[in-house]
Amino acid sequence: MNDLHHDRDWNSLIRRATRGVALGALLLPAAAMAAPAAATEADWAPPDGRIGYVVWHEVSWGVRETPDHKEECPNGFNIGPREQFAELFPKDGKKRSLTETQLMREAAIWDPDATPDEFEFHEATGRYALGVDLDGKVSPEDFESDDGRKGIDNQLFRVVGCVRNYRQEGELGIITTKWRAQKAFNRIVFELTGVDSLRNDPEVTITYYRTLDTLLAGPTGNFLPGGSQRVDSRWGKRFISSAKGRIVDGVLETTQPFKQILVPEDGMGDPAIIIYKDAQVRFKLTPEGAEGVLAGFLDVEQWYYAMNTAWATHHAAYGQASAASMYKALRRLADAYPDPKTGENTAISGAQDFKLVQVYVIHDGEEQGSGSIAAR
Repeated sequence: MNDLHHDRDWNSLIRRATRGVALGALLLPAAAMAAPAAATEADWAPPDGRIGYVVWHEVSWGVRETPDHKEECPNGFNIGPREQFAELFPKDGKKRSLTETQLMREAAIWDPDATPDEFEFHEATGRYALGVDLDGKVSPEDFESDDGRKGIDNQLFRVVGCVRNYRQEGELGIITTKWRAQKAFNRIVFELTGVDSLRNDPEVTITYYRTLDTLLAGPTGNFLPGGSQRVDSRWGKRFISSAKGRIVDGVLETTQPFKQILVPEDGMGDPAIIIYKDAQVRFKLTPEGAEGVLAGFLDVEQWYYAMNTAWATHHAAYGQASAASMYKALRRLADAYPDPKTGENTAISGAQDFKLVQVYVIHDGEEQGSGSIAAR
């Protein structure tokens, strides 16, 4: 029996064994749990042409780093709220009130404006960035990908690329991954349907959901393929969005953008939503996982609000992330969706760099036998 038939037999066994029960709740034999990993990646089709991937790791906000940072940040990194405060209010013996110091700076964060920044802001530069070509054009402001794709739209990289909190050394990459994995509010899934091959398929449907379940964790804390995620079709209805795509040499790319994708963000403060317009994905696929970017035009005000609710000034200061300065840069570099009255752009191109693990997506009623993991 070849590997392909072996894997399909295992998936058939799993479907028969899981009537009415989410797969992630079962104690399956090790071989059954590992079945997708043994698939022939050269030309493997998931059962019923369906496969889901849940996001577990938020690597970065599309930041491409070099070891010495000289390519993207030749002028160094931006200073944060503590350093800015020290410059504005030096210890010179002058008496200052709370209102004209701390409260004034917090007001600049929560009621920002686009007037010129009183502090020098270092934008990320260079030729390369993560992301996709969102507008089908190549312009001087665009980047190039490491694999040679032109016209990469990622102006958000210019904003956050030289802010330490958004780089590997910062807290964001560690803590947001923890939030993404631990907090149910943040659970998001991409499900592919109509898949004839994970290697090459000219047309697939990509549907995005908010889901309800925890991730299937291994004994070392890593997340395993083969779990299940129930679609939140009630409270998460507004999150559901579909687009057309294709798979080329194992890479999923959008051929018809999502009109809108809402990404839930529950951090240290109140939960918030990040709004992507004209969203696209580019994921490297395997039977057990995926990794790549979700890209699109991000609503500036909503992105800024989500950042501030997730990161209090105290915590942002550890990564030298000055919200007030970043807001001015966001407004200055916004490149899409002009306001009909003012003509000022209200959205900025950007990307999130994700890692995902394979899951079985459970829709309403499928526990009773109508879904891809239920008995047939």
